[in-house]
Amino acid sequence: MSARGIFFDEDDARAVLARLAGDGYDATLVRERLAGEDDDEDHPWAVVTDAPDVVLELLVDQHDGWFDVEEPAPPALPPLDLPAAPKRVKRPPTA
Repeated sequence: MSARGIFFDEDDARAVLARLAGDGYDATLVRERLAGEDDDEDHPWAVVTDAPDVVLELLVDQHDGWFDVEEPAPPALPPLDLPAAPKRVKRPPTA
């Protein structure tokens, strides 16, 4: 599971990226696309890292961003056992 720090200022995002890389953590900088946002210049910056959550949380607090943890995908459920034919609601006519 990786954590993300979200920043609206590119300089803050790059400062956090440099700090994490300097401390030996893997970190990447990406643009975070928000639903319904058309202007590419308004997208926030996301720093995705394998650093411990507490390290990223401290940096996010210092640089006025927010901390986001990517939740793992839920496990796949087994397929449902569906009937092969439709269920009859009415009884067949009797002779």
